[in-house]
Amino acid sequence: MSYENEKNEKPYVASKDASSASIRHIDTVGTNVNAKLANPLEGIPYEKLIANAERFANDHNLGHLTEEFKKGAVIAQDPTAFESLPLLTEEDKVVLRRELTHRWSQPMELYYMVILCSMAAAVQGMDESVINGANLFFAPQFHIDPNSGDANAGRNQWLLGLVNSAPYLCCGILGCWLTAPLNRWFGRRGTIFLTAFISFATCIWQGATNSWQHLFVARFVLGLGIGPKSATVPVYAAECAPPIIRGALVMMWQMWTAFGIMLGNVMDLSFYHVADTHNIKGLNWRLMLGSAGVPALLIMTQILFCPESPRWLISKGRYDKAYDSLRRLRQSPIQAARDLYYIHVLLEVEKEFESNRPAIVQLFSVPRNRRAALASFIVMFMQQFCGVNVIAYYSSNIFSSSGFNNVQALLASFGFGLINWIFAFPAVYTIDTFGRRNLLLTTFPLMSIFLLMTGFAFWIETEKARLAVVALGIYLFGMAYSPGEGPVPFTYSAEAYPLSVRDIGMSFSTAVLWFFNFVVAFTFPRLLGAFKPQGAFGWYAGWNVIGFVLILLFVPETKSLSLEELDQVFSVPTRTHAAYQLKALPRNIKKYFFRMKVDPLPPLYEHEVVNGEKRYASGGSGQA
Repeated sequence: MSYENEKNEKPYVASKDASSASIRHIDTVGTNVNAKLANPLEGIPYEKLIANAERFANDHNLGHLTEEFKKGAVIAQDPTAFESLPLLTEEDKVVLRRELTHRWSQPMELYYMVILCSMAAAVQGMDESVINGANLFFAPQFHIDPNSGDANAGRNQWLLGLVNSAPYLCCGILGCWLTAPLNRWFGRRGTIFLTAFISFATCIWQGATNSWQHLFVARFVLGLGIGPKSATVPVYAAECAPPIIRGALVMMWQMWTAFGIMLGNVMDLSFYHVADTHNIKGLNWRLMLGSAGVPALLIMTQILFCPESPRWLISKGRYDKAYDSLRRLRQSPIQAARDLYYIHVLLEVEKEFESNRPAIVQLFSVPRNRRAALASFIVMFMQQFCGVNVIAYYSSNIFSSSGFNNVQALLASFGFGLINWIFAFPAVYTIDTFGRRNLLLTTFPLMSIFLLMTGFAFWIETEKARLAVVALGIYLFGMAYSPGEGPVPFTYSAEAYPLSVRDIGMSFSTAVLWFFNFVVAFTFPRLLGAFKPQGAFGWYAGWNVIGFVLILLFVPETKSLSLEELDQVFSVPTRTHAAYQLKALPRNIKKYFFRMKVDPLPPLYEHEVVNGEKRYASGGSGQA
């Protein structure tokens, strides 16, 4: 089917492969390229809409809430026109006004869920960073010291990288791919509970190992906790959060991962001076690795008190439970009814375009899904190849090689963790205002510059100056990374996929992230030995330049749209999006760098006209 536009405009044909949830079209006349984001309820007569809402309530064991669903349906048809709806009481209108003016006024249940998700992120951060300090002790004890200075130095560099990267190898090849079946069997909350238990048990196991081979196995199994948890928690938060603050709430995953990384550095410092006992050698590094299990235990005791994901419950046909969950996550019954009905309508339309093919096949064969997978692949891949985790995992080694002693190196590493956490806070606001895409395009050039600065600092002969510039370069890099490539990838990936392939899509995205995390962690000790710090940091600086280009061309904006409305964003052909951004780039350089007056491009994404007013979607203002 196609939807004809006026005059000479060429319509975009919404085929079955597009997985459309509503009308979309692209006007390709001249430079006017846009995709309309339409509401599937628009145009339905009032009486029919009311009848549909009543039938929906009765068919899904929600007949006692018929009036709420009637109101919810008419609000969902045009959310901006609630003031003129006679069906609504003044009390209803007060609730809807407050929703617009006080976006952070949300139920405590929602914030409790966010706190638990943040704690799950902190567990992951600790899992990643406690190895930083432990490296200094278990490597010599297990005879894999990369700085041994003998003929085995090269071998030891590879082995240390293998031990450190073991969880991420497991995530990439196994752990992340368990996300879909675990979520299907246990739900979002059950999967988080199970993975928290695995994290707790394997952290204790790591502290009891007696060889590098044994430690490798324990850390490999740790990946079964990290992988599915990292894929499930952001999706859980995205499915529970209201669209207006979804980005800010989902990005809590990365913010508190950064906090966990800092906390892991604190544990490294806290246990540094713990002495061996008569029968335990390396008690300090064992306590470092085991400490990450404590917050995982807290998650296990609390997560089942949170509401389940409404969208997951809908996927199981449990609409009454989905309403109960939304009622706990929204301020009023009318908001819960509106959101449940709108989600239902969009998912029903989406089902018309589903096929019987396996989800993994749909992920890459359906153009809408494939574009989401491409964009998610880019942001996830670049989170590793921007160079951040070589600092998170090996900063102690880096600082030691620049002239710090061990305690100073750990303190400097703590400084990086603190900066990584603190500078993620601005993104709570900017990720839903400035946007995911603009944050990335702004920070990637800065990260490249600061990595070059860090690498070149190793040529400084004066020790104090060298130490100062190395630390400054790493800290400035953290300041650029934390509000951009830090929070965006998990937020972006959690919202990019339609429900039909969301679990397998997030499995793919996190598998990409963790596999390349493994590549980075495994190769960096040897890369540092072969290329020296100058070449190693220059390598990742170059990747940041490549990342800027990839994001410019292939990563659309997703802020402030419902998860279902993003179907339209990702239905714009890749070539069309890339061509538009290439046209926008020189205009933005002239406007923002040279302060020149330029004619703006028409928006790339355009909402339907509502009450005579044209509303624009995110990322469509001609910005690069």
